[in-house]
Amino acid sequence: MAPAAFTSLLLPAAASASAAASRLPSAAAGAAASFVRLPHHPTGWGGASVSAAPRTARRRAPGIAYATAATDKSIYDYTVKDIDGKDVPLKKFKNKVLLIVNVASQCGLTTANYTELSHIYEKYKTQGFEILAFPCNQFGAQEPGSNSQIKQFACTRFKAEFPIFDKVDVNGPNTAPIYKFLKSSAGGFLGDLVKWNFEKFLVDKNGKVVERYPPTTSPFQIEKDIQKLIAA
Repeated sequence: MAPAAFTSLLLPAAASASAAASRLPSAAAGAAASFVRLPHHPTGWGGASVSAAPRTARRRAPGIAYATAATDKSIYDYTVKDIDGKDVPLKKFKNKVLLIVNVASQCGLTTANYTELSHIYEKYKTQGFEILAFPCNQFGAQEPGSNSQIKQFACTRFKAEFPIFDKVDVNGPNTAPIYKFLKSSAGGFLGDLVKWNFEKFLVDKNGKVVERYPPTTSPFQIEKDIQKLIAA
C-alpha cells in the first residue's frame, strides 16, 4: 500500500482517539495518558506494576515466640479453678511475675520440667514470682489421671509447691478462657495452637504476656527473662 494511502487510514483513527480522550474527565484523561505499557512479563501480565515497600525483618532470639497481639485485657480479668475445684481469681497474683505452663504426668518432658520448675520456684517465690500449672490431657493422652491423682503425683514425686489448677483444654472448641487469652496475646512462629505439653507463657507484673516459649525450652533457659521481669 502507498505511504499516502496508509497515512490517510491512520488519520481518522487518531482523530477519533483524540476526540475520545478530550471527553474524559481530567483525572481519567491524565491517568490514561500516564499509563505505560511495559515489555511482556514472564507471568503473562504486561501492564505497569506497583511494588510494595520492602519489609524489614525484626531480629528475634531463637527458641522464643514473642507477643504479637495487643489486647486491653490482662490475666487479672480471669478466674480459674484450682486442683481442688475452688475458684481462684487471678487478680490475687497482681504485681507478680508469672510463668504459666500446661503440664502432664506421663510425658517425656515431665521429669526435667517439673524438676526445674520446682527449683526455679523455690529460688524466686519470695521475690514476687509464681508458677501456674494447668494439667492438660490433649497431647498424647499423657495426663489421664483425676485432679487428686495429678496433685499427688506433682506434690509427692517432685515436691511441687507452686499452684496447680483444674485440668483444662488448651486447644479446640473447649479451650479454657485463660488459654484463649494467652494465645491471643502471643503468637510468633508457634501460631495460635499450643503445640505440646510444657509450653510456657511469661507474664509481667501488669498481667500482660511478654514471652512465649515452645515445649522444648527448659525452665532454666527462661531464668534470665524471669530475673529481668522481677527486677523491672
